[in-house]
Parts: sequence; structure tokens; C-alpha cells
Amino acid sequence: MVSDSEFLERLQTSIEQNSIVLPTLPEVALRVRDAVEQDNATAKDISDLVATDAALSARLLQVANSPLYGGRVTIDSIQMAITRLGTRMVRTLVVNLAMKQIFQPTTSTLDRRLRQLWEESVQVAAISRALAQTQPHLDADQAMLAGLIHNIGALPILTLAEDIPELMDCEERLDGLLRNLTPVVGRQILETWHFPDTLVAVPAHCGDLDYDGGERADYVDIVLIARLQCNPDAIGGGDWSRAPAFAKVGLEPEVAVIEIEGVAEEVEAVEQMLSV
Repeated sequence: MVSDSEFLERLQTSIEQNSIVLPTLPEVALRVRDAVEQDNATAKDISDLVATDAALSARLLQVANSPLYGGRVTIDSIQMAITRLGTRMVRTLVVNLAMKQIFQPTTSTLDRRLRQLWEESVQVAAISRALAQTQPHLDADQAMLAGLIHNIGALPILTLAEDIPELMDCEERLDGLLRNLTPVVGRQILETWHFPDTLVAVPAHCGDLDYDGGERADYVDIVLIARLQCNPDAIGGGDWSRAPAFAKVGLEPEVAVIEIEGVAEEVEAVEQMLSV
């Protein structure tokens, strides 16, 4: 039987030999992301980049006019859409669109697993956004992005596991492998994508109930709670109440975020927005 360490070694070797390629962001996504990171980038600068991609342009206009962000006036300009949404949201949508393409199954064997991962990412992203709105020092759209990318490390793991029948034929074994190795690989992917440290830390630590990154809640805390809210078994066993994240966010472990007034509607709107 292949051990976790043997599998990880095989995965790293495959990556180094380019027989398995880490997920990459499309060129337009990289250019938009880099522009957003620049303090002097204007809405016009970013809109000029977005305009080179028809799918991304349509997506921004759709979201800018959605109930979640829409104003009284319908807009049909990419530049106006960027102004309405804000640059962080634009970056999130760029990554969202790219990840939907990345999560497309190449074989029927991976179809169920990838659909499950994508649905979980969207749910966690939606609840992360709602949670972050209770924390003045955090950005809700950045939290949504953190939720989207929290399990990105599972992709190359599944790609390699597909060629190992003993793993694909044993759900429990594969689940354990994903649980143990997704944080390591996810961190590597986000470092390759040159994401900020605050987001790189998310896949690395959002499965650790004992994580404590400081006095104030960070994006790891937000995503950790969102994962538990979506699936109580998402982070193995253990007593939720011991997690420092809940105290820092100001939420009792037994409280369902979705039942807080107004949250359910917003979460549903975000899920619809990200799933289109």
C-alpha cells in the first residue's frame, strides 16, 4: 500500500518532471491580478486588460448588475463595472472564472470528486464572505477568495491518484490522503501563483482546529469556521469549542451562521454568483 509520504514524494517528483503540472492561472488572470495589486492602477487600466477576454468581461458585467452588487442603474461598461465592484472583487471573479475551468474533469472517474470539491469551495466562499463582514479589519471579498482557494491542493493529488487503483477504489484511503496532503500542495500552488502570505496560509492551516495566528481573526480563522459550518466533519473529529477562531470572530461554536438574520439570503446570492 502506498503511504502518504511515498505518495507525496511521487507527486513532487511528477511535478518536477512536468508529468503533472500544477494548476496555473490564465495569462489574462495574471495580468489583471498584477494590475489590481498596483496602487496606481486605475479602473480604466484594469478594464483595458479585462476587455481582452470576452468571458471575463461578460462575467464582470453580470455580477455588477446582480442583486448583490447592482445599483439603481444598469451598467454596460467594463470600467463602470470595475468601479462598482472594486478591485478586490474583480480579482476574486478573475480567479473564480479561472478555477471553474481548472476544476473541469478530464475523465469520468474524477467527475464526482471535482464537482464535490467545487461545490464545497463555493459554499465555503459564500459563508466566508458573510463572516468577514463582522470583522472590520478584514475584507469580505478577500475572504470569499480565501474560501474559493482553500482546497486547490486537491487537484494534482486527484490527478496522480487516478493512476493508482488502490487509492481510487478505496474512498476512505483517498479521503485520508486528501485530508493530509491537500494543505501542503495547496500552499505550494498559491506560492507559485504569487498570492499574498495571508492567503497562502489558508490552505495550509484551515484544517487545524488549534490554529492561532494572532490576537485578531485572519482569513484562516474565517475559512476554518466556514468549513465547519458547511460540513461538521470537514476537519476530522474534535471539539470545535477549543478552536481559537470562534472566540476571535465572536461566534459561539453551536451557532449556525446561516440562521443569523439576513445571512441566508446573502449566502445564497453569493453561491449563485460564483456558480454561474
